[in-house]
Amino acid sequence: MLTSKQRAFLRSEASKADALFQIGKGGVGDTVMQSVDQALDARELIKLSVLDNSDEDPREAAENMARETGAEVVSVIGRKIILFRESSRKEKRKISERLKDI
Repeated sequence: MLTSKQRAFLRSEASKADALFQIGKGGVGDTVMQSVDQALDARELIKLSVLDNSDEDPREAAENMARETGAEVVSVIGRKIILFRESSRKEKRKISERLKDI
């Protein structure tokens, strides 16, 4: 469980990044879920965008992806979703190591 200070740190880190994935008409399918899972393992922190033509509710999509991938929803602002999960690979744990000090 993330503290409010940790969430604020993660939001600031994600604000610098572009959305890695866009969820469109097809919604969150198995392919998107696998890609999100792999991206979380490689980067730990990812930003997604729910397009206007999508039937997905951004909050529901975020909670569903977090549940399926074991990630935490950092925030959902408008149609932007930020997810975090500590990488299973030690050499990729840059953000999670800094997060422990907060």
